[in-house]
Order: sequence, then C-alpha cells, then structure tokens
Amino acid sequence: MCGIVGYVGDKKALIKIMTGLKSLEYRGYDSSGIAYVKDGIVKILKEEGPIRNLEEKINYNEITTIGISHTRWSTHGAANKINAHPHRQGKITLVHNGIIENYEQLKRELLNQGYCFQSNTDTEVAAAVIDSLYKKSQDMVLVLNEAVKMLTGSYAFNIINDDYPDTIFAMRKDSPLIVGIGQKENILASDIPAILHITNKYVVLDNYDIVVMQSNKLEYYNADNQKISKQINIFVGDIETISKNGYDHYMLKEINEEPEIVKRILTLYTDEGRIKIPFKLNKYASVDIVACGSASFAGQLGKFYIEKFLNIPTSVTFASEYRYQKNFFRKDKLVILISQSGETADTLAALKLAKDNGVTTLAIVNRKDSSIAREADNVIYTEAGIEVSVATTKAYLAQVIVLLLLAASGSKEEGSVLNDLKILPNIITKQINDYDYKKVSKFLYKKENIFYLGRGIDYFLAMEGSLKLKEISYIHSEAFAAGELKHGSISLIDENFGVIAVVTDKNISHKTISNLKEVAARSAKILTITNINDDSFSNYVIKIDDISDVLNPLLAIIPMQLLAYNIAKLKNCDIDKPRNLAKSVTVE
Repeated sequence: MCGIVGYVGDKKALIKIMTGLKSLEYRGYDSSGIAYVKDGIVKILKEEGPIRNLEEKINYNEITTIGISHTRWSTHGAANKINAHPHRQGKITLVHNGIIENYEQLKRELLNQGYCFQSNTDTEVAAAVIDSLYKKSQDMVLVLNEAVKMLTGSYAFNIINDDYPDTIFAMRKDSPLIVGIGQKENILASDIPAILHITNKYVVLDNYDIVVMQSNKLEYYNADNQKISKQINIFVGDIETISKNGYDHYMLKEINEEPEIVKRILTLYTDEGRIKIPFKLNKYASVDIVACGSASFAGQLGKFYIEKFLNIPTSVTFASEYRYQKNFFRKDKLVILISQSGETADTLAALKLAKDNGVTTLAIVNRKDSSIAREADNVIYTEAGIEVSVATTKAYLAQVIVLLLLAASGSKEEGSVLNDLKILPNIITKQINDYDYKKVSKFLYKKENIFYLGRGIDYFLAMEGSLKLKEISYIHSEAFAAGELKHGSISLIDENFGVIAVVTDKNISHKTISNLKEVAARSAKILTITNINDDSFSNYVIKIDDISDVLNPLLAIIPMQLLAYNIAKLKNCDIDKPRNLAKSVTVE
C-alpha cells in the first residue's frame, strides 16, 4: 500500500523522482503528490486520481536536487487533494506509508499546543508531532527517536526539514523502506522497482532505523541514536524485469512467465530425482498455515497436500483473524506464513504472535530481504521474480508448487510428484496458447453475479478463481462448495446467473456433476474447467489434461487466470491496477 520515493542528486531530480514513483503504481493508490526544494523553499504539488494528473502540474524544467513523493491508498480521510501527501506542519514536510493508530489522541494534544490541521489524515498529525519535537531539540536524529516513543502503529517516513534543504531524513517501523545507492545521488523507496533507473545497489532498513541522506552522504542510526553500518545488497536483474515486453498488460505477461517459474523452482529445490527443500515437516504434530487473500487459497492447497502425503493435521486461517482467535500453541506445532511481498501487515503480526509463544515459524515468500523473511525462523523463497500486476498469478502458482514440494519431500510419492511436475511447464504453455479464452469469456462478461463451484480440492481452486475474477472484473463472484448450494444459496440461481465449475477430482466428480445438473435445471449457463470426458452437464467446457491426482488440480489454475483476464479485458477494466486494491497490504 502506498508508494514512497525520495531523491537527492542532480538537477534532473523531478524526472528521477517521478520515474520512480510511476514504477510503484502497481501498489495501488488514489492520489499522488510531490514536495521539492526550489531556491530554498519547499514546494508541494498534490492531485487526486492517477499520477498523470500530478504530472500535468509539474514543470520538469525546474531545477531542483531534492524531493519526496507519494502515492496514497486512503485509510484516514477521503481520497482527495487535501488528504493527499505530502503533508506539512511547521518546518516539517513528510510522506508516510502506514497507519498512526493513536493519531486522534495526539491530534487533541497538538491542537492544545496551537497546531491547526487542514486534512483528515493521521499523516499530518505525524508531521506536527515531529515538528513539535524539533522545536525542543533541533536534532533530527534525536527527534525521530523521540517520535518513535509517541507514535503507535506502522510507518515509513520521508521527511524534508526547512533547516536542511539538501537532506532527506527517513525512518521505518513495520512498513517497507529501502535506500538505493547511486553515484552522487541516492534514493529512498518502498520497493526495488523504484530505484532501478538509478542503481541496483540497495540497503534494506530494519525497524527503527533512521537515515540521513544527501547526494554524496548516507548515515544510518539506530534507536539509541548510535551511528550504524548497513549491508549493501545487489539486485540481480534490470529494468526489463518490470517492463511489459510487448504484452498488453503485466498480468498477461506474468501468466506467460509461469512455465519458466515452475522450471526455476524445480531447478532450485530438486536434484537427481529428489526434493531438496531445506526444511522438513515430518517432525511436527500439527501445522497452522496463515496468510491473506490468494496466499491463503494457496495455503488451502498446501493443507490438502500436507494431509495427503504426511498425515499431519493442518489448518488454514486468514492472518487478519489469526491474532484474534483462540490458538493452541504447542512446541510440536509449526506455523507457516505465506506472503508474496513479505510485508503483509496481518501476516507479519501473526508471525510475531507465533514467535512470542515459542512456536517454530516457516515463511514462504517471494521477496528477499522482506520483513517476514527476516523475522521468521526459517524461510523458503518462491523465486517468482517481481510481480507488478496487483492480481497475483505467477506468485500464487509458485506458492502452490513450493507447498507441494514441501509436503511431498520424504513421502512415498516424492518420485511420482517430481515426474508430474517436470511436464507441468509444457502443459502450461499449451494451455496458454491452444485455447480461445476470449471466445468463451463472452457469455460471462456481462453477468452481474457468478458462482465458482467445486468440491474437495476443486473448491479450494474455486476460491482463488472467484477472487481473481472479482478483483479485476468487478463482477460479484462467490466460491461455494458445490454440495452446499442446495442448503440455501441455490435460491439465487436463475437464467441471469453465471456459473463456473472446477471438476478435476474424479473421486468426487460424479457428486459435483450432480450438483451442476441441479444448477442447470434452474436455467443457469455453466462453464466447466475439467478433465472429464463428458459435456452433458455443462454449456461450455475448458478441457484440461488428465495426468494424475496430484497434477490435475494444478492444471485448472491457468484457465482460471486467463478467464478472469479476458473477462476483465472485455469489460475494459484497469486490469493491472484494479480499483481500491494494493499490491502490498502493509496496514491492518
């Protein structure tokens, strides 16, 4: 959520700041803004809506060497120009990713001190807190460490102080922030794509780190006001990693990358016909899988595989619920945290809860150096590369493959699972290229309501298919266990309803088909993704290969993704940046 870019360098600062900011559009936002120093004066420009609205107000010929910028995903206050960042109080101008939970109490205290507020945001309150502290000590490092004691919540701050027109101050707690290190120029950002037009060298900030950044100078301090050193990392890749490479959308590009992602995972985690995942599940009596959104639905497939291969009782819980339910922590329990970004606030909080209770944790994440990866006891990287589209595709598949390898490792089925997975890349390529998804999507894209149906593992797949559809097409879609429809929800079915069914599990397919015939009897049109050679129960069929009990469910993933993509495209939706959504959800 939100994107931050701060830059100190040469006279083309505005171009470099906005280049970085535009690379973070995938994170989701509803307004944007920039603050920069011109002739010793801080100038602020803010606009509601897409970044292009802000760009129309910028004079790129203005000479400035320093600025901070922001894309806002609204939490406190409406999405409008007034609430957009940057915010300014006294000598302090700042942008903020995160949430200040105690801002209302702080605001009352600051009003009593004479501060006035223009916006409804928690961020403007944070700016006033820092300004009030600066009036007392005039030492920004000390001020920021004092602010930590007052601010409850999460934050990544970029700050310009009027008294230091060539310096950006920054600090973070529970929201990501990195420092890109260039030649006589440095950049702060929420994520790696925003620095790649300048440098591939970066530092990952830890909680409570403070940065004092100038064009040719970087200083880091800890919570004790002590100067510290930080490890410099090298990003392996280039700007092409985050380009569309000729595809209409990042989502389509990322779906087409899935065969190579599977190959990469197999290369990393298998050798000579054996699984080489650096972690074993068989010493644990139970497993909790904790995640949000698509990652939780990947977790449902992981539960299926862990229980199938290892007979270990496994639960899957949304991270947003995990902290607030009754948990039975034991020394022989494992908690698996799944997150594409590694920064998901709810998942990070669940990780901390497990660790506080002495339970072993395993993170399955895509982004190296992320907070979850660094704080978990163990980590397995999905190695899916940078995923730009908000609606996950390749990262979800990578999570499922890693969970499958984790479950099959050391089991009797290990060899057969690997044999199946070796042919998966070729099957995915065939599925992408050999079917006209646009044609079959035409009967669905005008529907206002769609049910996604399945039973057993097919129901877990339906959960992800339904989420993908509603995320990017804005069609109301729900996933149902097919056998549950007749216990109430079938009352909604009529000729105007769309139904997508996933039928890959032959052990229960006859039951699912029976449920679909009940739906057909109520005049609904049905599209089925199936390996069954019988189209009597469906109006439209996407036929997938029939390989094995393990591989067959995975073959439904690509058709679900391409259905959602093509339906959204027919509706002229903003596929890569769906409304109200953010790629990295860093607030609770």
